[in-house]
Amino acid sequence: MADSGFLTFDEYGLYCKAGDFYLDPQKPVLRAVISHAHGDHACPGNMHVYCTPGTADVMKLRLKKNAGLQFYPFPYGETFEVNGVGLTFYPAGHIMGSAQVLLEHGGCRYLYTGDFKLQEDDTCERFEFVKADVLITESTFANPEVKHPGAEGEIARLNDFKHNVLLGAYALGKSQRLTRLINTYCPGRKVLLHHSIMPLARLYESHSFKLGPFEAYNRKLMKMPDSGLVYIVPPLTFNCYYRATGVLRAFASGWKRLQQGNDIDLYISDHADWDDILHTIKQVEPAEIWTLHGDGRYISEHFSARVPVKSLC
Repeated sequence: MADSGFLTFDEYGLYCKAGDFYLDPQKPVLRAVISHAHGDHACPGNMHVYCTPGTADVMKLRLKKNAGLQFYPFPYGETFEVNGVGLTFYPAGHIMGSAQVLLEHGGCRYLYTGDFKLQEDDTCERFEFVKADVLITESTFANPEVKHPGAEGEIARLNDFKHNVLLGAYALGKSQRLTRLINTYCPGRKVLLHHSIMPLARLYESHSFKLGPFEAYNRKLMKMPDSGLVYIVPPLTFNCYYRATGVLRAFASGWKRLQQGNDIDLYISDHADWDDILHTIKQVEPAEIWTLHGDGRYISEHFSARVPVKSLC
C-alpha cells in the first residue's frame, strides 16, 4: 500500500524521508538522486550524487569541480540501496543518460519518470516501461490539446528551403538529436555547431551515440548565401541574432511561444505529449498517480473516477 508521505516537496525539492535523499533537488543537499543532467534537474554542489554513468559524465563536463563531491554511477537495471530504500534506474528516453527512478520500500513500488519521451531518438537510450504501484509523472505537456508531430517530418521541412538556417536549440540533448536528424533526413545540409555545443557532441560520440558529420561554427561559411548550412546555437545566442538577415530562423521546441517571431515553426520536443503520457500510464498500471513538473489538472480530470491523482507541487 502506498505511503502518501513517502515523497514530499519542500524548498530543496522532492524529498524521500525514508531514504533521506532528494530526487532532482533544486538546491545542494547531502544525498541527491539525479534523473538527468539538465540544469533544472541537476543542480551543482551536492555531496553524494546517485545517477547513471551518462548523467555523471555530462554533469562533470558542464559543472566541473562543482558537479558533486562524490558520484555513485549505476547502470540501468541494477538495483542498489540508499538507507534501506531500493533504487533502480530505467531509460527515460529524454536525453543521454536520462533515467526513470524506481523506488521500492514497504512492499510498494514508486516510479519517478523525471523528464521522458516515447518518440524514437537515436541519440539516447530508448524509454522502457516499468510496472509500479505509484507513478510520479512529469506533466510538462499534460494537456489534451498538445500532440507532438514526428521529429523526422519536422526536420525534413528544412529541405523545402535553400537558405542557410540559424537553428536555436538547447545545448544538451536537443542539439545532439538535431544533428543526427539533419544528417539523416537533410543530406544536402551541413551542420555547424556553436562552440558551447561542441564538447557535448564529442561526449555523446564517446558514449557510442553517432551523430553524423558536424563542424565548429565558421563565420566565413555562414556568409556564403544558400550554401546548405545549419548553424545550431543555444537559446541565448539565438535570441541575440534576432536581426540576422540572409538566414532562415527556427527554434526547435514543443513550446508554441518559442515559435513566435521565427521564419518557420519547428515542433520537435523531448518531452512526452498528452497521448504518450496516457499510454505510459496504461503500461505502468499504477494504483495511484502523482504529478509534478507541470500542470497535472488534466490528468486528474481524466483519471479521477478510476485512479487517485494528486499533485506533489
